Amino acid sequence: MLFGYKPSKIEADSVMSSVNPSTSGLSLEEFINIVRKKKEAQLYRNEIRHIFTAFDVHYRGYLTLEDFKKAFRQVAPKLPERTVVEVFREADRDSDGHVSFRDFEYAMNYGQSEP
Repeated sequence: MLFGYKPSKIEADSVMSSVNPSTSGLSLEEFINIVRKKKEAQLYRNEIRHIFTAFDVHYRGYLTLEDFKKAFRQVAPKLPERTVVEVFREADRDSDGHVSFRDFEYAMNYGQSEP
């Protein structure tokens, strides 16, 4: 574990494979950049989880269309209901009428580069 983060074997192997074999390892700057990127990704994921939890007022682990409507009425009251419905349908990737955290996280990250 390193600064509250435990890299997987795949991540450790990936980092070590990028090390120049003619050097003795990572420079401090490279190491700090790797740790910073991981912490930023972790903080962003925690922020998404916090938003999801705020929308999931019934603590079911998923969001319904009604949850979306209620949340959007609070944060964007002038947004047309049809837009909220479209957003919900886009976020509900498996069309089961529920937006899981995985669906929500995917929607929040859509169009962004990998953190």
